[in-house]
Amino acid sequence: MRQKKWMTGLSAMLLATTLAACGDAEEEQTSDSTEEHSDHSMMDHSGSGEVPSGLSEATDPTFPVGSTAMMTADHMPGMDGTEATIVGAYDTTVYSVSYTPTDGGNPVEDHKWVIHEELDNPGEAPLEEGTEATLATDHMDGMDGAEATIDSAEQTTVYMVDFTTNDGEDVTNHKWVTEDELEGVK
Repeated sequence: MRQKKWMTGLSAMLLATTLAACGDAEEEQTSDSTEEHSDHSMMDHSGSGEVPSGLSEATDPTFPVGSTAMMTADHMPGMDGTEATIVGAYDTTVYSVSYTPTDGGNPVEDHKWVIHEELDNPGEAPLEEGTEATLATDHMDGMDGAEATIDSAEQTTVYMVDFTTNDGEDVTNHKWVTEDELEGVK
């Protein structure tokens, strides 16, 4: 009888340990997944389609409005390798920026992309790397009004696109994808 109680207790302990280990693994996996996408977790993937005043439509874009292209961009989860429909094409200076959100969120490094017309009183384009600027856009929570540092600048055509992510999320009026992040559909 005593041996039977001991075996039952041991079995219960093994079962509890096994279940606890499974619970930890699931929690750890979920945590890793969240961290992987935290840079854009507060991103408003779809936009209104409104563009800043002073932004010039591209006169002869490689990808005209209404055409489709394959995206090679990966600055948003599920974006790389998807087909996009071009809904806007504009000639401007595009910046990669680093900033601390105004809502107290974690600092954002090398955010792609903010265009010259989305900066508050930026002066003449292009701004030099290291220049401080105030963001006047809301691609992500806490972005509007944040002080940013210009990480890189490039004069190019930027595109507003509609697409469906690799996991099925429909995104409309996404701002911005640069010309070198698009390829012709084969």
